[in-house]
Amino acid sequence: MQYGKRMFKWLAAAALAGATAASPVLAQTSLKMAYALSENSHYGAGAAAFVQALQGGAGDAFKIEQFPNSALGGEREVIEGLQLGTIDLAIVSTGATLNFVPQTGVFDIPFLFRDLAHARKVLDGKIGQDMLAEFPKRGLVALAWGEQGFRHLTNNVRPVKEPADIKGLKIRTTENPIHIAAFRELGVLATPMAWPEVATALQQGTIDGQENPLSVIVSVKMWQLQKYLSLTAHVYGPALVLMSPSAYGALSDADKTHFKEAAAASAQAMRDFVDNVEKVGVEELKSHGMAVNTVDHAAFVKAVEPVYPQYYKQFGQELVDAIRNTQ
Repeated sequence: MQYGKRMFKWLAAAALAGATAASPVLAQTSLKMAYALSENSHYGAGAAAFVQALQGGAGDAFKIEQFPNSALGGEREVIEGLQLGTIDLAIVSTGATLNFVPQTGVFDIPFLFRDLAHARKVLDGKIGQDMLAEFPKRGLVALAWGEQGFRHLTNNVRPVKEPADIKGLKIRTTENPIHIAAFRELGVLATPMAWPEVATALQQGTIDGQENPLSVIVSVKMWQLQKYLSLTAHVYGPALVLMSPSAYGALSDADKTHFKEAAAASAQAMRDFVDNVEKVGVEELKSHGMAVNTVDHAAFVKAVEPVYPQYYKQFGQELVDAIRNTQ
């Protein structure tokens, strides 16, 4: 009898062990995140913070595979990949989103924002949040506003201190008609170009210069390609954490919350990176031999004023004034 009981217990335990071994392990969902810059850039900082925050909220349920340095294509191609569902997540500039959600172009108006605090208040407030709500209409999910900082000019021809100095320079711009209109008003030969092509164009002398925030200029070691940096601060550069609707739609409500929280952490990491590079970036660039100069900011503001009626017509003067007047 005792033998029978022992045998029964052994068979029950074996059956339980077999059932456990046969039980399916919860699969880890792998998602692809793309961005144009290196892992040591503000985009890379944002991606790392996203991964860390998501793991803190969702555990090991998701694996985020990062593709930096435009490994999956330029920003336009990446956004198209999000729409198609071949890419799951991305950190991009508004220079690219303008082609998909035209309203985002309002933030690219030159000399619209007074400083970083002003820009962040607008993006975190109703104006910025209403803009995020436009993305689903274009087959995209916008999780949060990130940041690049204020854009400055670099070139290999001469220091640019006043509007007359910039005239005739061939400058790479993003594919952004808002920027291009202002540069052309200044007499710049604006040359729209995808970011992966810029280094070669500068090396070959196809273009004289480019314009980007310090966060980009430092992270890509622009001193290797350019001699002069002029602190024009002509445009504030937002960034966006985007997600494919197909990937987002497959999430549970709890996981959607985790992804939004991760995107908020990503945005903060980008802002922290920008704050730091604004403090130390100029000195780093100088230490590598770049000639850095300030500009007559008021003269540049006045020089682009003739373009503003075009911006009013495109975005509405009420919206432009609301952004400008945000305190």
